[in-house]
Amino acid sequence: MSIPTPHIETKDKHMIAETVLMPGDPLRAKFIAENFLENVTQINSVRNMLGYTGTYKGREITVMGSGMGMASIGIYSYELFAFYDVKKIIRIGSCGAYSKDLNLYDVLLVDDCWSESSYAKVQSGYDKDVVEATVALNDQVVKVAKELEIPIHRGRIHSSDVFYRQDFDSFKNIRDEHGCIAVEMESFALFANAKILNKEATCLLTVSDSLVSGELTTSDERQNAFTKMMTIALELA
Repeated sequence: MSIPTPHIETKDKHMIAETVLMPGDPLRAKFIAENFLENVTQINSVRNMLGYTGTYKGREITVMGSGMGMASIGIYSYELFAFYDVKKIIRIGSCGAYSKDLNLYDVLLVDDCWSESSYAKVQSGYDKDVVEATVALNDQVVKVAKELEIPIHRGRIHSSDVFYRQDFDSFKNIRDEHGCIAVEMESFALFANAKILNKEATCLLTVSDSLVSGELTTSDERQNAFTKMMTIALELA
Protein backbone atom coordinates (compact mmCIF):
# COMPACT_ATOMS: atom_id res chain seq x y z
CA MET A 1 0.00 0.00 0.00
CA SER A 2 1.23 3.49 -0.79
CA ILE A 3 0.69 6.66 1.19
CA PRO A 4 -1.57 8.38 1.91
CA THR A 5 -3.36 5.36 3.34
CA PRO A 6 -7.16 5.00 3.50
CA HIS A 7 -7.20 6.40 7.04
CA ILE A 8 -4.21 8.77 7.24
CA GLU A 9 -4.06 11.63 4.75
CA THR A 10 -0.42 12.66 5.17
CA LYS A 11 1.43 12.25 1.87
CA ASP A 12 4.95 12.70 3.24
CA LYS A 13 5.95 9.97 5.71
CA HIS A 14 8.59 12.31 7.16
CA MET A 15 5.79 14.47 8.58
CA ILE A 16 5.09 11.70 11.10
CA ALA A 17 7.70 11.16 13.81
CA GLU A 18 9.34 7.82 14.57
CA THR A 19 7.61 7.87 17.98
CA VAL A 20 3.84 8.31 18.21
CA LEU A 21 1.81 8.93 21.35
CA MET A 22 -1.63 7.44 20.84
CA PRO A 23 -4.58 8.32 23.07
CA GLY A 24 -7.93 6.82 22.19
CA ASP A 25 -9.72 10.17 22.10
CA PRO A 26 -8.66 12.43 19.20
CA LEU A 27 -9.56 15.44 21.36
CA ARG A 28 -6.98 14.26 23.88
CA ALA A 29 -4.46 14.28 21.02
CA LYS A 30 -5.52 17.85 20.26
CA PHE A 31 -5.16 18.80 23.93
CA ILE A 32 -1.62 17.40 24.09
CA ALA A 33 -0.60 19.14 20.86
CA GLU A 34 -1.98 22.50 22.02
CA ASN A 35 -0.61 22.35 25.56
CA PHE A 36 2.68 20.45 25.34
CA LEU A 37 4.08 20.67 21.80
CA GLU A 38 5.68 23.49 19.82
CA ASN A 39 5.82 24.06 16.06
CA VAL A 40 2.70 21.95 15.62
CA THR A 41 1.42 20.75 12.25
CA GLN A 42 -1.84 18.83 11.87
CA ILE A 43 -1.10 15.62 9.98
CA ASN A 44 -4.50 13.95 9.93
CA SER A 45 -8.20 14.78 10.00
CA VAL A 46 -9.69 11.82 8.13
CA ARG A 47 -12.85 10.73 10.00
CA ASN A 48 -11.91 13.39 12.57
CA MET A 49 -9.15 11.11 13.85
CA LEU A 50 -6.93 14.06 14.67
CA GLY A 51 -3.16 13.78 14.50
CA TYR A 52 -0.39 16.34 15.05
CA THR A 53 3.37 16.49 14.79
CA GLY A 54 5.37 18.96 16.83
CA THR A 55 8.40 19.23 19.07
CA TYR A 56 8.76 18.61 22.78
CA LYS A 57 12.01 19.91 24.27
CA GLY A 58 13.37 20.01 20.73
CA ARG A 59 12.49 16.43 19.81
CA GLU A 60 9.91 15.63 17.14
CA ILE A 61 6.85 13.73 18.35
CA THR A 62 3.55 12.81 16.73
CA VAL A 63 0.36 12.46 18.75
CA MET A 64 -2.69 10.90 17.14
CA GLY A 65 -5.98 9.40 18.26
CA SER A 66 -6.70 5.70 17.82
CA GLY A 67 -10.45 5.59 18.38
CA MET A 68 -12.11 3.00 20.59
CA GLY A 69 -11.52 -0.73 20.40
CA MET A 70 -9.09 -3.13 18.80
CA ALA A 71 -10.50 -2.84 15.30
CA SER A 72 -9.80 0.89 15.32
CA ILE A 73 -6.34 0.96 16.90
CA GLY A 74 -5.50 -2.09 14.81
CA ILE A 75 -5.98 -0.06 11.63
CA TYR A 76 -4.19 3.11 12.73
CA SER A 77 -1.23 1.43 14.43
CA TYR A 78 -0.71 -0.94 11.49
CA GLU A 79 -0.71 1.90 8.95
CA LEU A 80 1.68 3.95 11.09
CA PHE A 81 4.07 1.03 11.62
CA ALA A 82 3.92 -0.45 8.13
CA PHE A 83 3.58 2.57 5.83
CA TYR A 84 4.88 5.60 7.75
CA ASP A 85 7.99 3.99 9.24
CA VAL A 86 6.92 4.63 12.83
CA LYS A 87 9.18 2.70 15.21
CA LYS A 88 7.43 3.14 18.56
CA ILE A 89 3.83 3.68 19.63
CA ILE A 90 3.05 4.60 23.21
CA ARG A 91 -0.63 4.21 23.93
CA ILE A 92 -1.86 6.65 26.57
CA GLY A 93 -5.36 5.68 27.54
CA SER A 94 -7.86 5.20 30.30
CA CYS A 95 -8.80 2.01 32.11
CA GLY A 96 -11.25 0.58 34.59
CA ALA A 97 -9.80 -0.83 37.79
CA TYR A 98 -10.36 -4.51 38.62
CA SER A 99 -8.31 -4.18 41.81
CA LYS A 100 -9.12 -2.36 45.03
CA ASP A 101 -5.47 -1.28 45.09
CA LEU A 102 -6.03 1.03 42.11
CA ASN A 103 -7.58 4.45 42.71
CA LEU A 104 -8.91 7.09 40.31
CA TYR A 105 -6.06 8.88 38.47
CA ASP A 106 -3.46 6.22 39.35
CA VAL A 107 -1.05 5.55 36.48
CA LEU A 108 -0.60 1.98 35.27
CA LEU A 109 2.15 0.59 33.03
CA VAL A 110 1.00 -2.49 31.11
CA ASP A 111 3.43 -5.43 31.16
CA ASP A 112 1.15 -7.64 29.10
CA CYS A 113 -2.51 -8.06 28.29
CA TRP A 114 -4.90 -10.98 28.25
CA SER A 115 -7.79 -11.02 25.82
CA GLU A 116 -10.58 -13.19 24.46
CA SER A 117 -10.28 -11.29 21.17
CA SER A 118 -9.65 -13.07 17.87
CA TYR A 119 -7.85 -9.99 16.48
CA ALA A 120 -4.31 -11.39 16.50
CA LYS A 121 -5.32 -14.84 15.27
CA VAL A 122 -7.24 -13.42 12.31
CA GLN A 123 -4.62 -10.78 11.54
CA SER A 124 -1.48 -12.89 11.71
CA GLY A 125 -2.26 -16.39 13.01
CA TYR A 126 -1.05 -15.54 16.53
CA ASP A 127 -3.18 -17.90 18.62
CA LYS A 128 -2.16 -17.06 22.20
CA ASP A 129 -4.38 -15.05 24.50
CA VAL A 130 -1.57 -13.01 26.08
CA VAL A 131 0.71 -10.56 24.27
CA GLU A 132 3.48 -8.52 25.86
CA ALA A 133 4.56 -4.92 25.68
CA THR A 134 8.12 -4.21 24.54
CA VAL A 135 10.29 -4.93 27.58
CA ALA A 136 13.02 -2.40 26.76
CA LEU A 137 10.42 0.33 26.28
CA ASN A 138 8.80 -0.52 29.60
CA ASP A 139 12.18 -0.35 31.32
CA GLN A 140 12.57 3.18 29.96
CA VAL A 141 9.09 4.12 31.23
CA VAL A 142 10.00 2.97 34.73
CA LYS A 143 13.22 5.01 34.64
CA VAL A 144 11.43 8.17 33.43
CA ALA A 145 8.62 7.82 35.99
CA LYS A 146 11.18 7.45 38.77
CA GLU A 147 13.04 10.57 37.60
CA LEU A 148 9.75 12.50 37.54
CA GLU A 149 8.79 11.07 40.96
CA ILE A 150 5.47 9.86 39.55
CA PRO A 151 4.39 6.58 41.15
CA ILE A 152 3.17 3.90 38.75
CA HIS A 153 1.55 0.51 39.08
CA ARG A 154 2.54 -2.37 36.80
CA GLY A 155 0.79 -5.53 35.75
CA ARG A 156 -1.39 -7.49 33.35
CA ILE A 157 -4.56 -5.92 32.03
CA HIS A 158 -7.65 -7.28 30.36
CA SER A 159 -8.01 -6.02 26.78
CA SER A 160 -11.67 -6.47 25.90
CA ASP A 161 -13.81 -6.22 22.77
CA VAL A 162 -16.90 -5.52 24.89
CA PHE A 163 -17.60 -2.45 27.01
CA TYR A 164 -21.12 -3.33 28.20
CA ARG A 165 -21.26 -6.89 29.53
CA GLN A 166 -24.60 -8.35 30.49
CA ASP A 167 -22.88 -10.16 33.34
CA PHE A 168 -21.21 -7.23 35.08
CA ASP A 169 -19.61 -9.39 37.76
CA SER A 170 -17.74 -11.47 35.16
CA PHE A 171 -14.78 -9.14 35.68
CA LYS A 172 -14.15 -10.85 39.02
CA ASN A 173 -13.51 -14.21 37.32
CA ILE A 174 -11.24 -12.58 34.73
CA ARG A 175 -9.32 -10.81 37.48
CA ASP A 176 -8.93 -13.93 39.59
CA GLU A 177 -8.26 -16.47 36.82
CA HIS A 178 -6.00 -14.41 34.58
CA GLY A 179 -4.39 -11.96 37.00
CA CYS A 180 -5.76 -8.82 35.34
CA ILE A 181 -5.75 -5.69 37.48
CA ALA A 182 -7.59 -3.39 35.05
CA VAL A 183 -9.47 -3.36 31.75
CA GLU A 184 -9.25 -1.37 28.52
CA MET A 185 -10.01 -2.11 24.87
CA GLU A 186 -6.96 -1.50 22.67
CA SER A 187 -3.59 -2.81 23.87
CA PHE A 188 -3.90 -6.39 22.65
CA ALA A 189 -4.21 -5.26 19.01
CA LEU A 190 -1.45 -2.66 19.36
CA PHE A 191 0.99 -5.14 20.91
CA ALA A 192 0.07 -7.80 18.35
CA ASN A 193 0.78 -5.42 15.46
CA ALA A 194 4.10 -4.39 16.99
CA LYS A 195 5.05 -8.04 17.44
CA ILE A 196 4.30 -9.08 13.86
CA LEU A 197 5.97 -5.98 12.35
CA ASN A 198 9.06 -6.01 14.62
CA LYS A 199 8.22 -2.63 16.13
CA GLU A 200 8.00 -1.37 19.72
CA ALA A 201 4.87 -0.63 21.72
CA THR A 202 3.81 -0.01 25.26
CA CYS A 203 0.80 1.34 27.09
CA LEU A 204 0.35 3.80 29.92
CA LEU A 205 -3.12 3.98 31.43
CA THR A 206 -4.82 6.30 33.89
CA VAL A 207 -7.58 4.83 36.04
CA SER A 208 -10.81 6.55 34.96
CA ASP A 209 -13.26 4.36 36.87
CA SER A 210 -13.34 1.44 39.25
CA LEU A 211 -15.47 -1.65 38.79
CA VAL A 212 -14.74 -2.43 42.43
CA SER A 213 -15.84 0.84 44.07
CA GLY A 214 -18.07 2.25 41.31
CA GLU A 215 -16.17 5.56 41.22
CA LEU A 216 -16.12 7.45 37.91
CA THR A 217 -14.41 10.39 36.21
CA THR A 218 -16.16 12.73 33.77
CA SER A 219 -15.56 12.89 30.01
CA ASP A 220 -13.84 16.29 30.44
CA GLU A 221 -11.53 14.85 33.08
CA ARG A 222 -10.65 11.92 30.83
CA GLN A 223 -9.88 14.32 27.98
CA ASN A 224 -7.86 16.92 29.87
CA ALA A 225 -6.76 15.81 33.33
CA PHE A 226 -4.55 12.77 32.75
CA THR A 227 -1.40 14.90 32.74
CA LYS A 228 0.89 12.60 34.77
CA MET A 229 0.56 9.86 32.17
CA MET A 230 1.02 12.39 29.35
CA THR A 231 4.17 13.82 30.95
CA ILE A 232 5.79 10.39 31.36
CA ALA A 233 5.06 9.55 27.72
CA LEU A 234 6.35 12.88 26.43
CA GLU A 235 9.57 12.62 28.44
CA LEU A 236 10.02 9.05 27.24
CA ALA A 237 9.52 10.06 23.61
